[in-house]
Amino acid sequence: MGRLFGTDGVRGLAGDDLTPELALGLAATATRVLAEKLDGGRPRAVVGRDPRASGEMLQAAVVAGLTSAGADVLCLGVLPTPAVAYLVGELGADLGVMISASHNPMPDNGIKIFAAGGHKLPDEVEDEIERRIGEPGARPTGREIGRVTEAGDAATRYIDHLLAATPVRLDGLRVVVDCANGAAATVAPEAYRRAGAEVIAVHAEPDGININEDCGSTHLGSLREHVLANRADLGIAHDGDADRCLAIDADGAEIDGDQIMAVLALAMHESGELTENTLVATVMSNLGLFLAMENAGIQVTRTKVGDRYVLAALREAGLALGGEQSGHIVLPEYATTGDGLLTALRLMARVAQTGRPLAELAGVMRRLPQVLLNVRVGDKAAVATHAGVLAEVEAVEAELGETGRVLLRPSGTEQLVRVMVEAPSEELAEANARRLAEVVGSAS
Repeated sequence: MGRLFGTDGVRGLAGDDLTPELALGLAATATRVLAEKLDGGRPRAVVGRDPRASGEMLQAAVVAGLTSAGADVLCLGVLPTPAVAYLVGELGADLGVMISASHNPMPDNGIKIFAAGGHKLPDEVEDEIERRIGEPGARPTGREIGRVTEAGDAATRYIDHLLAATPVRLDGLRVVVDCANGAAATVAPEAYRRAGAEVIAVHAEPDGININEDCGSTHLGSLREHVLANRADLGIAHDGDADRCLAIDADGAEIDGDQIMAVLALAMHESGELTENTLVATVMSNLGLFLAMENAGIQVTRTKVGDRYVLAALREAGLALGGEQSGHIVLPEYATTGDGLLTALRLMARVAQTGRPLAELAGVMRRLPQVLLNVRVGDKAAVATHAGVLAEVEAVEAELGETGRVLLRPSGTEQLVRVMVEAPSEELAEANARRLAEVVGSAS
């Protein structure tokens, strides 16, 4: 699997790359590493999962690993990733484990580990856990072995938290929510109904196999059809573990993470919640977002791709809003990670508060056509810094001027160079992306 930890925990094909033996060892080692940083006492852990079938097997292994290292475990059941992160802090646990592969297809699964407070592990802690997996260590016996209990009120606690973070009621709004047959299937419809909305839930019948299958935030066609058929005010799409939120407006148009950030940033700017008058976004966000924010007098801090980099920038500067085009939106006052349900509630609250349709609110930002091509190369680092490639990038940027943008980025996991071009028209973006991709390919 290469480096065990990726940008969002450990992920792989369940039963092959991600085995129960690996899950047990990972959980036991994480407990030992994190327990060494405590002042003593028995570590406490919470464990949640999405509904994919392999989660049952992996949860059993994770719980065995945690308890074998002396941690008491509270099993939360099927809940969104942000719910698990929230409950780590709310319940005063020393660590939390979420078993999910997010938007990946059903055969995959993953393990995300949260430290005390519900924060993602720093790179150096992940590296230490990876280095020490398989090391012999003393195992507790007798009374020192960890115990397991089941949580009965985890979903209620999380929904109560979400409602407390929603500024106005949603009475009068009709919303379709696509739960991706995932972890949001129960809690999202209930949270939105309790907030006052009329809710039509689709793809909310997980069977362990159908998670993310032609539904959710990676397949918006079904949600669009339901929004139009039900004459809804908007549609909300989550992914398998509900840390993402995308939307469909009443006319069937897609509202991506950049547009959602634009709507929320303007709302928070108006209410005085936008700390330092600054939004955090990645370099992959559409140029239209940066132009819209500049027009509104809002600064944008750009980070590398990955929600961990967004989180780091938010925490370092004490900022209030950040996210990615994919729909990972972070509001640090209320969450330590991307929370799709919180994002949806805040977005719907803005619609309810202003009385304006989502299409009009999102219209503050004009998305420039964006084309992304992946070029397979022999040495991604060498190609990305090749003189001929850089010269061609400079030439395209000069031709586009302020009307477009070029981003050349080596993949973090494969021998690929990603070529992204934004331009005033789809044709111009496509032509320039292919032009650059040809130069990148020939430089390999």
